[in-house]
Amino acid sequence: MSTNICIKTFGCSANFAEAEMMKGLLAEADFKIVGSVEDAFIVILNICTVKGDDNALKEIRKVHEEHPYKKIIVAGCIPKHLHPQIREILPDVSLVSTHNVNKVVSVVEETLHDNPVAILAKNKTLKINLPRIRKNPVIGIIPIASGCRGRCAYCSVKLIKGDLISYPVESIINEVRQCVKDRCKEIWITAQDTGCYGVDIGTNIAELLKKIVEIPGEFKIRLGMANPKYVLLNLEELIKVFKHPKMFKFLHIPVQSGNDKVLKSMKRPYQIEDYKHIIKRFREEIPDITISTDIICGFPGETYEQFKDSLLLIDQTKPDVLNISRFVARPGTRAEKREKQLPGGEIKDRSRKLSSQFEWTAFSNNRKWKNWEGEIIIDEHGKNGTFIGRNHAYKPVIVSGNFVLGQKVKVRIIDVTKFDLRAQPI
Repeated sequence: MSTNICIKTFGCSANFAEAEMMKGLLAEADFKIVGSVEDAFIVILNICTVKGDDNALKEIRKVHEEHPYKKIIVAGCIPKHLHPQIREILPDVSLVSTHNVNKVVSVVEETLHDNPVAILAKNKTLKINLPRIRKNPVIGIIPIASGCRGRCAYCSVKLIKGDLISYPVESIINEVRQCVKDRCKEIWITAQDTGCYGVDIGTNIAELLKKIVEIPGEFKIRLGMANPKYVLLNLEELIKVFKHPKMFKFLHIPVQSGNDKVLKSMKRPYQIEDYKHIIKRFREEIPDITISTDIICGFPGETYEQFKDSLLLIDQTKPDVLNISRFVARPGTRAEKREKQLPGGEIKDRSRKLSSQFEWTAFSNNRKWKNWEGEIIIDEHGKNGTFIGRNHAYKPVIVSGNFVLGQKVKVRIIDVTKFDLRAQPI
């Protein structure tokens, strides 16, 4: 009789891709993957610590308290300083880091034999072309690299994932072909920074995308987060490939602050005018492109006047999606050692102000889509019997009807909110 295993995953699309790989490897080894902790004998918590350790520790503690007799393995982005805190909650826990997802079967087998292990060494294993059990059968999540080229003062991910290791072009192409064979309708290209792909192997992200769009099949590509420095290096080539009908017109380009001095303090290697130029050029060539960006509120030393520059930047560039993070000092980063740490209350207040301002921007942007007619790909179940689809600009479109995942539906937008577009089939 096979052992039931549940994997709970948190964080970014790369984490979800690694969860799919772990499920695939475990299923291939005759373990049974189940959807709920209650039905599992072993629970794998695939954690994310990018925005702080508290949520990860809280989830570990919660699962242990609610299910004290289940065996728990912690996987994912596990910083070194967190090991003692995890073991304080679970003395006999097994640990397997993001670098070692391909070893999950042996970790599970050792854990079953009451031999907790910790496989945490950094290595250059390519996390691609492994067996998969997909979270969503119509979405193929493809990591194209591990690590990055950045030296951001606040970032703990670099400490965990290390320097950039770009995966071979042919391996990525094979993964895309497998996704198409598996009837995926959306291909998510993901990495810590997709923009710097290829810098270490003599190519670049635009060249990779050119090859992917030429693969036969009916699918669309969503490019994951790309930092301004590398987008700028390949700007015109990226714009050209983004015009291809297989590319979602969606660009996630994190600016992090609207002030050049703060960017310099963050060790972000570009200026606000660079970011503005990128947005301007993309919108000149692809007017209805969806722009997503990120802002960190309360970076050490950020004055209120400097924060107001972030408010101004959002007003000037009007992104469609804004991911707001409240600064949290991550152990081992340079930002942790800064003297001018802001009070939590002030950081929270700035976050609220930014969020409040952005709400009107988001609604105003979405309002332009009213009465638009076109095709969407149904890629998710919504609430109350609805479905969520994505149009060519990757806008979320809520629609009611009798659909299946992956289906193309022609719709007309009849209403909008700050979060999404509402449609009816036509």
